[in-house]
Amino acid sequence: AQGGFSAGLRALDEHAPSSLYESVFQFHAQSLRETLLLYPETVFEQASRMIELARRIEFFSIGMSYPVAYTACNKLRLIGIAATTQSDSHLQLIAATQLQKSDVAFGISCSGSTHETVQCLQIARENKATTLSVTNCMKSPITEHSDLVLYATPSEIKYFQAPLASRITQLALVDALFVSIAQRRKNKTTTHLTRAGEKLLEHRLKKP
Repeated sequence: AQGGFSAGLRALDEHAPSSLYESVFQFHAQSLRETLLLYPETVFEQASRMIELARRIEFFSIGMSYPVAYTACNKLRLIGIAATTQSDSHLQLIAATQLQKSDVAFGISCSGSTHETVQCLQIARENKATTLSVTNCMKSPITEHSDLVLYATPSEIKYFQAPLASRITQLALVDALFVSIAQRRKNKTTTHLTRAGEKLLEHRLKKP
């Protein structure tokens, strides 16, 4: 792992236009541009409508990709979409067994080979749930159990075997889905955001 980290530092040094920090930002920007070019808008539309029309959305992810799933889940809940996720892989497995035809199982895995996440999507699909995934690796195991796959372009710079820009592109994809759903449900979105905002303000610290 240390070798991969050192190789990543050397690669950034070699490609840095003026500084290490600027290079990191440029790698993120490049990955985002490449990811956007992968899809026509119809693919995003199909994925967002899958989520919007579902009875329930269950997110499956562990490790470094889990924060992306957790963030996506909470954003959907904020606008009134029935979304849940579990941090424990055993509880995720149980959740997968309870999904049905009108539900969506949403898996997020950088490698697309994370055993627990792939297994959950496989089980959900066997139960007739619709399966959607975000991954950085084409032709990975998770794609075999997904009705629709969104690919996040991986960065060529890796640290500890994890592409540098993977989380950024994953977050951008789920944010795009979130915004498209929120726009179509504009009135409902406004209502939910207003209600939530009023209650959340009550928990803000008062200025002295």
